[in-house]
Amino acid sequence: MAETMQFQAESKRLLELMIHSIYTHKEIFLRELISNASDALDKIYFFSLEDDSILIDRTKLTINISIDKENRTLTISDNGIGMTKEELRDNLGTIAKSGSLAFKQALAKASDEIDIIGQFGVGFYSAFMVSQHVTVITKSVKEEAAYRFESSGSDGFTIDEDQKDEIGTTIICKIKENNEDENYDEFLESYRIKSLVKQYSDYIRYPIQMLKDTDNEDENEETDNTDDTKQEIETLNSMTPLWRKSKADITEEDYHKFYKDKFHDWEDPAKVIHMQAEGNLSYQALLFIPGKTPFNFYSNEYEKGLQLYSKGVFIMEKAKELLGDHFRFVRGLVDSPDFSLNISREILQHDRQLKAIASRLEKKIKSELLSMLKMDREAYEKFWKNFGMQIKYGIYQDFGAHRELLEDLVLFTSSRDKKLISLEEYVARMPEDQKEIYFVAGDSIEKCEALPQSELVRDKGYEILYLVDDIDEFVIQIMHMYKEKPFKSINQGDLDLLNEDEKSEIQKKSEESKDLFVSIKEALGDSVEDVRLSTRLKSHPVCLVSAEGLSFEMEKVLAQMPDAGEKMKAKRILEINPEHPLLQTLRRVHSARPEKLHDIAWLLYDQACLMEGLPIEDPMGFSKKLAQLMIDAF
Repeated sequence: MAETMQFQAESKRLLELMIHSIYTHKEIFLRELISNASDALDKIYFFSLEDDSILIDRTKLTINISIDKENRTLTISDNGIGMTKEELRDNLGTIAKSGSLAFKQALAKASDEIDIIGQFGVGFYSAFMVSQHVTVITKSVKEEAAYRFESSGSDGFTIDEDQKDEIGTTIICKIKENNEDENYDEFLESYRIKSLVKQYSDYIRYPIQMLKDTDNEDENEETDNTDDTKQEIETLNSMTPLWRKSKADITEEDYHKFYKDKFHDWEDPAKVIHMQAEGNLSYQALLFIPGKTPFNFYSNEYEKGLQLYSKGVFIMEKAKELLGDHFRFVRGLVDSPDFSLNISREILQHDRQLKAIASRLEKKIKSELLSMLKMDREAYEKFWKNFGMQIKYGIYQDFGAHRELLEDLVLFTSSRDKKLISLEEYVARMPEDQKEIYFVAGDSIEKCEALPQSELVRDKGYEILYLVDDIDEFVIQIMHMYKEKPFKSINQGDLDLLNEDEKSEIQKKSEESKDLFVSIKEALGDSVEDVRLSTRLKSHPVCLVSAEGLSFEMEKVLAQMPDAGEKMKAKRILEINPEHPLLQTLRRVHSARPEKLHDIAWLLYDQACLMEGLPIEDPMGFSKKLAQLMIDAF
């Protein structure tokens, strides 16, 4: 006699909401049912190891799927542990047993645009999203009798005895009819079922099998256009995840093929990172650094994140919480037996285990990149060309929170040989008397090289880092120093390159030229903060430097921003070379023809601006002054 029961009040309401709401991923039901079947197979496998009375062939544990289009049924069966009558009532009579509160709260807020399924503990009851009726026939290893569970959803369920020869569970889903909003026929198509198994359950450790139809026509026999069809068993899943195999059993070709197939790339990855951890924090990770920059990498369309698996079962496509933005280029997956199949974005954000795994992944990625830098310089420089900008942005973001993690990975071009150099390499090559890391920012390496300020620094035997990307100087400002060596711009502040005798000579000439500099400053007005003799020029007559703080390159970058508002300007200082003949000429003009000093001062200032790549305030005036100077000279 069938026993009719009602769902618990809370469960009934939740089930009604789930069945009648619109979700974007109804196909999750198949993943849930297959995962339940896999759990049942796990249990019978381990129980048979512990209990000799359980006689099973452990090599023939399978999950079977069959489709009956005529009767609109999809059947998932296993030869696992099965359920007793009491287990049927307890396990299937309560929806979202492990997470009903979170599920209820989410459904209360659900709208058509919110995807709930796959995020909370819906388990078996996800079948009702696509089924108008669900039948479960099960026989437990613990009982002789078999039982049938039937339900059409929120109306309740019945449990009755049934006939079943072998232990295990069979779930029969009576698929809903199509309506204006939903196409349910897709779940009666074998190609669709195969694709869902491949996407969500490919690495279930037991074979997932389904009958397939294959044409078997004898070429030697005459036919009358009638197909002779033979049914064969097809295994839909690969069963053994590559990341669960021993590294010794995996070839480089295996890794590369997996990467290209999994992440739809044409090129081999630049680096493969295969790692495993056991203990309080158990997980396996298979990460790849792409060999090229994805075409949309620096656009809003690109999504970071690693695939998430639990015991080989696919959970989520893009778990963003596992990767910081600085490593957003990394592709791959993480598999942990401790992840819930029904983990949500909100839970991810607060999951301590996930944060701990993310931290370990971060350290491992850095370690592998440093190894590449030291052992395969050519490969690292190619990587840097592809993703170096992202590393720089990572240092700058969050007020330098990731500086220590990333600073060893940064490369800049060196003045010594125009090749890329790491900060560690720069510091190792510093002369003993050098106290600072010198750099200069510019539009290109050639322009950095040609700057008047760089000549004397190089002659002193000091390397200069050439910063040619817009972000570079902001990164240097955030870092401030590297291994207790402060960064120093060669066109800001005092470089302190001179000895005491040279400083004394500069001081003497400055006193002698005091009135001249006052006159030039008056001519230039607010355009300059100061006019002084230079301690950084060698052969060039003048240069423009900025005070500490905002630099000329920062000024240019900020001026290009659409929401920059009032333009910020670096404080300009005009420096004159004390060893250049120009200084004596200026003194003579100041003494004999002071009326000419105004135009000459502006010519010098505009000339210095042009060398720095800065716009001149009055191009027409500059042209006229230059023409008049040539007329006067000849």
